[in-house]
Order: sequence, then structure tokens, then C-alpha cells
Amino acid sequence: MRATIAVVFGIFTLAAVHGASPSSAAPDPTQAATAAAQLTVLSSNGFQAVMEELAPKFERVKHRTVAVTYDLASTLKQRIEAGQAFDLAILTPAAIDDLVKSGRIAGDSRTELARAGLGLAARAGARKPDVATSESFKRTLVDAKSLTYVKEGASGVAFAALVQRLGMTDALKAKSRLTATRDEVADAVRGGQAEYGVLPISEILPLPGIQLAGALPPDLQTYIVMVAGASAKTTRLLYVT
Repeated sequence: MRATIAVVFGIFTLAAVHGASPSSAAPDPTQAATAAAQLTVLSSNGFQAVMEELAPKFERVKHRTVAVTYDLASTLKQRIEAGQAFDLAILTPAAIDDLVKSGRIAGDSRTELARAGLGLAARAGARKPDVATSESFKRTLVDAKSLTYVKEGASGVAFAALVQRLGMTDALKAKSRLTATRDEVADAVRGGQAEYGVLPISEILPLPGIQLAGALPPDLQTYIVMVAGASAKTTRLLYVT
């Protein structure tokens, strides 16, 4: 975690120094000053816990405001493709790579930050299931009254692929509740509409009223990787080691 925070802090600093290229139109001085003092970050939900720890530290040290928008990596990618301005994006590898290919993210700024395994989320205080082995994990899924995960999120796509690989798609279909966001997963678990939710462990831990019921067993574990990239609209490329 320390190494990850150090790397992101370095990316923050470089992005703040370089900033976005100025517009051809003459900006209002007040608006320009405000924009220059603010660093705009688009971050996948999977990196939120780290960002919430890091951003205030950066603001105190560098006296620059960090404005962070959290959402699904796929949604943030669509916003960037639609022209949304940003200084730094923290998304999945595929999303960052696509944006590098389309010229929206500087290729030399691509930096792998961290990875998070998948886990089962349960309501705080509920009995934790046995998921230590692949067999016990499969039994837990079969015995679960209901499951929920984000349909288009990286974790949901990975979980659906795992279920298919295990030959359990049909068995779990009727009890699975697909959502659009992580918060909807948390609300369903917290409210009792779903016994378990599937999310990256990094997203489960900070959720109020939710506990980590267990990580997927090692032989079934899937990791969601977070990659950072700076906007190509910079005066110079960012280099992070």
C-alpha cells in the first residue's frame, strides 16, 4: 500500500505541474486561476479507498485541490471519449490502453498501480461462510439465498466468467441480482435483498454496514488491476518510476 500511495502521489505531482494545455480562447483570469489550482481525477470505484487517503495529503502538501469523480471504469472511459476534461484517469488496463490508442491518454504516462482480488460482501454481523477452498466456495454459492454484482463492472464481468467456467451459470441465474453500480450492490446486501455481493475487496472494506465475508479461494481468485494514465492534453508527457 505504501508503494502504491507513493506512486500515485508522484503522478499527482507531475500532473499538477504540467496541467492541461490552454484553450485557444482567452480564459477568464479568475476561472483560469481556479482551474490551475484544481487537479481533476477520474477514478474507478476500485481505487476509491486509496484516493480518499491520498487526495487530502496531496492537497495539504501541494496546496492544490483534487476533484475526484468515482464511477465504473467503463462509464468513465465513455465520458473521456465523449470529451470530458481530466488530468488523471485511474481505470482498468483495457480502458487505459484503448484511450492511449485513441490519443486521449499519453502512452508514456501509463502506470500500473495496484490489484485487488474479489471477495464476498455480507451484511455486517452476519455469519461468514466457508470459502477457503474451491469446493466450499461453490457450496456457498449453491446454498446462498441470493447474490448480487455489478453487471458491467470489471468485478461483475470477471465473476460471471468464473461462474461460467465452473458450470454454474444456470444454477445461479435465478438467484442473481445484477446491478448498475457498486452502491446498488451494497444497498441490496445491507437491506437484505441479497445475501452476498461480489466486489473487489478494496471496494468492500470501506462500505458502511457491510463486512468482507471472505476472499475467493486462491485457485479461483481473479484480480482487478488499476492503471493510471494522464491526459494527452499536457504540455509534456509524465514519467513515473
